[in-house]
Amino acid sequence: MATQVPTPAYPHGNDSELARRALKTLRRAVEAHSDPQQPVEMRVTDGGQLEMPRAAADLMMRILGKMAAGQGVTVVPMNAELTTQQAADILNVSRPYLVGLLESQEIKYRMVGTHRRVLADSLYEYKRRTSVAQKDAADELSALGQDTGII
Repeated sequence: MATQVPTPAYPHGNDSELARRALKTLRRAVEAHSDPQQPVEMRVTDGGQLEMPRAAADLMMRILGKMAAGQGVTVVPMNAELTTQQAADILNVSRPYLVGLLESQEIKYRMVGTHRRVLADSLYEYKRRTSVAQKDAADELSALGQDTGII
């Protein structure tokens, strides 16, 4: 059975402002801990201490940044198995297009009966690869434009 992907959390009311302030506070706490191998420590309002792994603090800053910008956020475990529709939604492509990517072995998946289950880790690796390729293509176009005097 596919891992249930949580419904996105969308900011409402003054959530974006709260996220912006929380991001600012968390960023200061992370910057105070220059060693990325050490946990991030913060004092919380009840007087206690909060200690979290640096990777979790970095992820929380990205979540807060998106919410501060008014965007919804979902956290997907990397070992999740997604339906083809969930994977297509993450890539913002049609389900038939995603199925083509799966069949051309661009993204790993497994069959569960007659249904494809997409490995989240493989899906995000595909996103990273395509993002790098897009950036490289844009850089090449920019350089070509400068060489020809168009830009």
